[in-house]
Formats: sequence, C-alpha cells, structure tokens
Amino acid sequence: MHLRSRKIQRRSVLLNLASVALPLLLVAARVVCAQQPTGALPAAPQTASTQPLSGGAPSQDADRQQQPSEGQQGTPLPALERSAGGQYTLRENAYEVRLNATVLDSAGHSIQTLQQSDFHVFEDGVLQTIVSFRHEDLPVSLGILIDSSGSMYDKRAAVNAAAINLIKLSNPEDEAFLVDFSWEAFIDQDFTNDIGKLQQGLSYIKSSGGTAIYDALVASADYLSKNAKHPKQVLLLVTDGEDNASSATLDAAIRRIQDFDGPVVYCIGLLFGDDTSKSESRHARQVLETLAAQTGGAAYFPKSVKDVNAIAQEVASDIRTQYTITYHSTKPPELGGYRVIHVEAKAKGYGKLSVRTRSGYYPRLVTAAQPSPTPAVGRSPASPAQ
Repeated sequence: MHLRSRKIQRRSVLLNLASVALPLLLVAARVVCAQQPTGALPAAPQTASTQPLSGGAPSQDADRQQQPSEGQQGTPLPALERSAGGQYTLRENAYEVRLNATVLDSAGHSIQTLQQSDFHVFEDGVLQTIVSFRHEDLPVSLGILIDSSGSMYDKRAAVNAAAINLIKLSNPEDEAFLVDFSWEAFIDQDFTNDIGKLQQGLSYIKSSGGTAIYDALVASADYLSKNAKHPKQVLLLVTDGEDNASSATLDAAIRRIQDFDGPVVYCIGLLFGDDTSKSESRHARQVLETLAAQTGGAAYFPKSVKDVNAIAQEVASDIRTQYTITYHSTKPPELGGYRVIHVEAKAKGYGKLSVRTRSGYYPRLVTAAQPSPTPAVGRSPASPAQ
C-alpha cells in the first residue's frame, strides 16, 4: 500500500492506493509506520487545534502512542522494539483479544442488562476465559467514508445531514475524520469533534468518477491505526453501488481490517433508483453485508434517501451501547493463522439471543523490516502515483 498527497481545492490529504501489497506486507507497513514519523502524509491546514502530521513539534501520533488502551483496564498500548538488524517487533500481550459486542433478542431489540457471566466466548471452538467486561459508553475514533462517485450527486444533501447528525448523537469525547472517495480517497477533515469543521469538510466533496470502496477502506483502516486516539474504532461507509475501481480486493480489505484489532465497519447501501441494476444491487448488498459481518458491524439498506438519517441515529446508538469483552487466547500467537471467534449470550428471562461481534482475527505478533523512508511530495491532479 502506498500513500501519497496532493492538493485539490481545499482537501488536505490524499489517501491513494495505486497498488495493494500482499496482506502481510500491509501489516508490515502498518507496524513500521506506527513507529516512524508520518512523512508519507502531509500536514492538514493548521488551526489552533490541528498539529502537523510530520516534522516540527511532537505530533499527535507521538502523544497518542503514550496513552493507555481504554477498555483494557489500563493496559499500555503495544510497543515496538527495534533490533540491531533493523527489524521492528510488536511487543504486547499477544493473547489478549478485545471484542465490541451488540446483543439482540429474536425481535431484533438491543439487550442492555446482561452481566459477564451471561457471555461465553469461543476461539476456534475452544471456550475462552473472559478477563475484562465493560458495558459503558466508551469514546470512539470514527472514520466517515462517503462515496463521491457521479451517481451520488442527488443523494449528497441527505447523506451530509445524516453524517452530521451521527456526530451530534455520539459521545462528546469521540473524534471523527471525513473521507470521500471515487477513483481515489481524500481526507476532507482530519480527526475532530468540531461540528463546524466536519460541515466544512463535507462541503468540499464533489460527486464524480468511479467507486473504489476497497481501497478507501484499506487506506482508512491504516490511517486509523496510525492516528486514532481511542482503541475503540469504527468506520461508517456510505455508498450507492459496487466497487469498480479498486486495486485491492474484498478479501484484502477484510484482512487489513481484521489485523491489529481493526475497526468495526457499518455500511449504508443506497441501492435504489435507476442507477443500479438488479444484479449490481444484489452483488453490492452481498459485499456490504460481508464487510459488516466479518468486522462486527451492521449493514443497512434504506428504501429511499429519506431513511438515511434514521439509520445514522441507529448506528450512533449501537456504538454507544455495546459490551466490551476481553479474553486471553489459549492459542499461542506464534502459531499464526486466522482465529474464528464465536460469542454466545444466555440469560434467565430471555429467549434466544444473538451476539454481533467480529468473526475472527489474526495474531498480533508481527516482525517487519524497516523500509527506506520516502518523503511525500505534493502533486497536481494530473500527476501519476509514485
């Protein structure tokens, strides 16, 4: 994966995925970049509340790496150690896995009164021991990804209003960044909880071009991993079609999101109207449902653009009322491979309960070689990717 920057109108940062490396290389790049100065990303327009992303004074990243991981009883964030040979190794309690879980009854109503003893967590079919359990409104680092392809033009006003309403209904300590994507993905507003800045960022988006959903997801997940202040992380994706422009695949996007405790993905598919054929709509729906199911989120398919605002409210409520469960895996991380997670909830007085959480993860012990630093260079719209 390669990040480069350019200026288009007032957009501050370009997340461009000209090519997508193998999944393990994506992980390696994430580990190294988390330790190195973020020279591959330029500074956002400086205000009283925005610091440069690279160079000069200590960055937001440096401050955030020193903060404890919320939701894990004060456990420090993972540290990177460099060996004499230039290798970086992620050092943390690799057996600890954190889950954000939503519990629903048979009618689809959220259940908010369960205790730790009501949950059972299985990894690869083996019962795990829960070591931490919380049910409170934890702050979230949120990325809002809005499709800016040409077919979104007449839907933008309603989508923008819903995005702002989502922020207004969120935890006041939440932070959000705004991305629009067509052929490429741009950050229109860096992390903030300022409604005015987010509204301004939304005004930069112009609808044109294709739909590179997977590239936008991979780039945004990577951006979250480097810059998010909170360990609880979410991506909200709003699109009206299927991917037709990414260099990444659906599998690569899901793999990247599942690495390193990646974000939960909520999807809003505006799959109505004459712009989407039945076959395209069916495939797009399957993709969005897969993204949500694999990461512990939910996919919504409104019948008209008027329903988007109500969905945004439901997403905000779901994020704020989840259970946070942590367990120590009985399977050593050195064994590698994908780990399947299944969570059950049973409590007296309730019928059958379903638990929505991520379907699995990849172990967190990773070694990556240090790449040669490549400074970012601003480019004009006509310039090719590096």
